[in-house]
Amino acid sequence: MMRQKIGLVITILVVLTAYLSLKPSFKKDSTESRFSKGEQTMIKKIKKSDKEWRKVLTPEQYHVMRQRGTERAFTGKYNDHYEKGVYVCAGCNTPLFSSETKYDHGSGWPSFTAPVDDSHIDYFDDLSHFMHRIETRCAVCGAHLGHVFNDGPTPTGKHYCINSVSLGFRPADAHQKTESNTEEKSDQKDTKSLKTETATFAAGCFWGVEHKFRQVPGVISTVVGYAGGDVKNPTYKQVCSDKTGHAEAVKVTFDPSQVSYEELLELFFDLHDPTQVDRQGWDVGSQYRSVIFYHSPEQKETAEKTVKKLNNSNRFKKPIATQIIPAPEFYKAEEYHQQYYEKRKKKANITCGTASCSIEQD
Repeated sequence: MMRQKIGLVITILVVLTAYLSLKPSFKKDSTESRFSKGEQTMIKKIKKSDKEWRKVLTPEQYHVMRQRGTERAFTGKYNDHYEKGVYVCAGCNTPLFSSETKYDHGSGWPSFTAPVDDSHIDYFDDLSHFMHRIETRCAVCGAHLGHVFNDGPTPTGKHYCINSVSLGFRPADAHQKTESNTEEKSDQKDTKSLKTETATFAAGCFWGVEHKFRQVPGVISTVVGYAGGDVKNPTYKQVCSDKTGHAEAVKVTFDPSQVSYEELLELFFDLHDPTQVDRQGWDVGSQYRSVIFYHSPEQKETAEKTVKKLNNSNRFKKPIATQIIPAPEFYKAEEYHQQYYEKRKKKANITCGTASCSIEQD
């Protein structure tokens, strides 16, 4: 008798869990039309039939936005996108997230700390996959966006993990023109795309070097690749043969208002032993040489002054062997090399260049 009762309870719990995962509960303040923060701004719902959604959405968009699917990590167009502007719903163009709240969580999906307006987001309990998560949907058209977690940075502590395919993007200058076509040119300057600069460094195995640069506030994006050789579009295997002349390099795009080129140089010299020639630790070959590829006369001058200062300081026991040469054509490395540590959840304290590295080719 007792076993029957226990079996009945388990059955009820399983059925209830399945029901809730298929029909999650709305947040209490979610209604067909509502006011946000007491203002007279009503959220009007957009309703379309399944057939209508299939006509306006791509197959991938339909799978994610209407069937609550998930795009593969590190494949979305907005994962490494940092242009200034507003991210909107791909289904109805409702403003959802500002570029000001976007950050790199390392999860492989666009991450934000807060929406532009909380009334534009609907929240659902998601009990699928035997776990409890909070699903986020567009409050206007009901499109599945992603989930929100409590492992984000300050000040909100929130991590809105969103599918790229659920988003569209409205650049800051275009958004400003939409709001007003009569602004002065001086005012429009503030809404232009973020002013960035590029720096390129070679300091041994590029996996660890890229990972360290990605931790720097003000670094917008990084790409690993090959530079300084005489073979066009080389492969990793060719570069490792030490016959192409290329060095493993990292191209860094940064915001000079947040981090200076001098500060990036300081990190560069902290990451490896710049006195070694054609090697870093057990990694031997010209592909592991130390190089600063400058993109402007100012970068060249700054790099030369930094090297001279370090040599005079006797910080290193030997003279610095780092080459300072003009930035040549940069060849992006294979995709499995990009953000290598983030993709494989490697520990952040692992540093390539000072020890032998091995690669797992996908």
